[in-house]
Amino acid sequence: MFDILVSMFSYSYGIRAIVVGILVALCASLLGVSLILKKYAMVGDGLSHVGFGSLAIATALNVAPLEVSLPIMIVVAFILLKISENSKIKGDSAIALISTSALAIGVVVISVTSGMNIDVYNYMFGSILAISQSDMILCIILSVIVITLFILFYNRIFAVTFDENSAKAMGVRTNYYNMLIAILTAVTIVIGMKLMGALLISGLLIFPALSSMRVFKKFKSVVISSAIISIACVFIGIYLSFAFNNLATGACIVCVNLVVFFVCWLVAFIKQKVELNKRKKQVVLENKQE
Repeated sequence: MFDILVSMFSYSYGIRAIVVGILVALCASLLGVSLILKKYAMVGDGLSHVGFGSLAIATALNVAPLEVSLPIMIVVAFILLKISENSKIKGDSAIALISTSALAIGVVVISVTSGMNIDVYNYMFGSILAISQSDMILCIILSVIVITLFILFYNRIFAVTFDENSAKAMGVRTNYYNMLIAILTAVTIVIGMKLMGALLISGLLIFPALSSMRVFKKFKSVVISSAIISIACVFIGIYLSFAFNNLATGACIVCVNLVVFFVCWLVAFIKQKVELNKRKKQVVLENKQE
C-alpha cells in the first residue's frame, strides 16, 4: 500500500490526478447539497450527457475539448432552467429530452469521425492518464472561481435552497441564484469530466451529499461532511485506479462513494433504532410513574 502511495506522488500524472480530483470533489460537494435539496439532482446527470456530446464535437473538430465544452455547458444550463421554468415540458422531462439528444449527437459524431477509440473511452469513464498540465491549470482556475462564488453568495444560495418562495418575498432574485447554481454545476462537470468521465461525473455531485444527509441535519454540517467524504472517496478511487491499471477512475470513485453511502445509511439506521428504543423506555417510565 505504501509503495503504491509513493508511486502515485512520484509520477506527474498521478499528482495532476490528485490535484484535479480534490478540487473537483470540493466543488461538487458544495453544489451537490443544494442540487438535491432543490430536487435538481438530475440536472448534473443531464449536463454530463451534454458534456459528452460537446467533447465529441470538439474531438471531431480537433480543438481543445474543455475550452469548447465550457461555453456549451453554460448555455445548456441556462436553457435547461428556462425550459423547466417556463415551458410545458417540466423538470425531469426537459432534462431527459436534452441529455438524451446530446448523448445521441455525441455518439453519431464519434461514429462518423474517429470511432470509439481510447480517448473516447477515457472521456466517458475517466482516466488518471487523460489529465494534461494545461487541464490541471484550467481546473485550478475554474475551481477557485466556483469555490469563491459559492462562499460569497452562501447566504443567498442557502435561502434559495431551503425556501425559494420566502426568499423571493424578501426581495432575493431567486432566478439569478438558481442560474448561478446551474452554471457552477456546469463548470464543475467540465473540470471533472476527464478524471471522472462524462457519464459518471454526476455521481460525485449526488453521492457525497446523500451520504452526509443520512448522518447530519444542519446545512453547514452536511456541506462540510460532504466535502470531507467527497475528497476521501476521490483519493481512494484514484488509489484503486492506480493500483489496478485496468480499472476506470470514474467507476472506482463512484463505487467507493456507493460503499460510503451504505455505511452512512447503516449508521443512520442504527442511530434511529437507538433513539426509538430510548423513547419507548422513556414512555414506559412515565407510565409507571403515573
